[in-house]
Amino acid sequence: MTSLSVETLAADAVEPITSAGNAQLGIAVLAGIAVIVLLITKLRMHAFLALTIGSLALGSFAGAAPAKTIASFTAGLGSTVAGVGVLIALGAILGKLLADSGGADQIVDTILARTGKRAMPWAMVLIASVIGLPLFFEVGIVLLIPVVLLVAKRGNYSLMRIGIPALAGLSVMHGLIPPHPGPLVAIDALDANLGVTLALGVVVAIPTVIIAGPVFSRYAARWVDIQAPEKMIPQRPSEELERRPGFGATLATILLPVVLMLVKAFVDIVVDDPEQGLQKVTDVIGSPLIALLAAVLVGMVTLGRAAGFTRARLSTTVEKSLAPIAGVLLIVGAGGGFKQTLIDAGVGQMILDFSEDWSIPALLLGWLIAVAIRLATGSATVATISAAGLVAPLAADMSTAHAALLVLAVGAGSLFFSHVNDAGFWLVKEYFGMDVGQTVKTWSVMETIISVASLLFILLLSLVL
Repeated sequence: MTSLSVETLAADAVEPITSAGNAQLGIAVLAGIAVIVLLITKLRMHAFLALTIGSLALGSFAGAAPAKTIASFTAGLGSTVAGVGVLIALGAILGKLLADSGGADQIVDTILARTGKRAMPWAMVLIASVIGLPLFFEVGIVLLIPVVLLVAKRGNYSLMRIGIPALAGLSVMHGLIPPHPGPLVAIDALDANLGVTLALGVVVAIPTVIIAGPVFSRYAARWVDIQAPEKMIPQRPSEELERRPGFGATLATILLPVVLMLVKAFVDIVVDDPEQGLQKVTDVIGSPLIALLAAVLVGMVTLGRAAGFTRARLSTTVEKSLAPIAGVLLIVGAGGGFKQTLIDAGVGQMILDFSEDWSIPALLLGWLIAVAIRLATGSATVATISAAGLVAPLAADMSTAHAALLVLAVGAGSLFFSHVNDAGFWLVKEYFGMDVGQTVKTWSVMETIISVASLLFILLLSLVL
């Protein structure tokens, strides 16, 4: 990552912003998180404002001077946005190009045309996982729901048999795989290697999405046997286009940044010589910024121009892609400010002392903290950012692989049991025409399976790496 590492930022603070002991710091952390939770859940305040106020409350409860708390918060906000803001923007542009050009529909239709009835749940997992790579979760849902509803209706499937695999694919990508905001911020906070995290994330994601998707959908379809609601089948983006991109070109564009980042990680492991020419080249082309920028530039041709977009239409598409992510960037930035306030207050040392006294493995501790914040706030992104800030000191002495696994553990915890305080819960409920109980038995249970299964695979990897 190009932004300052957690260790560098911590070092810049010559001394902690407060001299409070562990007991007072512990109370301050709980109070700060409680303020955030109450503001989000009770007052329905935007997460950006809640995180900002929660950071100031944390500093006050810890006995820090207001000026020092504000300095820590703004430093953390700035460094986080500098590190991941451009990447989130590039990912949004690529996702918008994919949706508006009909490229996503082309992948969907091609795979479904070659898939038999028995393999359809597996096809839905594949579609959601591929399309979910460059898309935010909410955008992915809006894009894929029409496909899910159409397939369920035309093939006379139970909606859960088709819908759960698609949702599982999107959710796993959202929680574990960069360039989604949560994993990117956790990688930045823990100073983890993005390529290694991406590679291990894929290893964890594959068995997890199989269990939570096609396998669990068998049981979900028995528990909630419903058909696709007619009124919720909207128009697909490509229906108004005269032509759309080819399957191969679209798939290659989506996978380009992933391949470039994985090549960099592979060369780093095999060559391990920063002065070697090959490694210098891959360090540049495999950096997240260049990899995503390359995909966007290629996508303008392979997706936009292939769909008949003029230069003006491409410019409009890019412009429209950036407006919806303003809220995401602010939340991510405020989360980084909250994280830095935690670090500068000395909470990191408190967590280190706590984990040593209680002998809790770092991976499990990161997962548990993320679970607690997820259950309280309903936001996977807030849970990832906050938990990463709390456990950042634990990654200081970790190997590259274990730091990456800690990122994944935090991401896995952030997906645990989505319920009524999560916007995604209501989105799924309304699109699928379910009541609250049915949504809990399907969507909420699926999210929990993803979280727990991911943790198990992460812990297994930690034993062999």
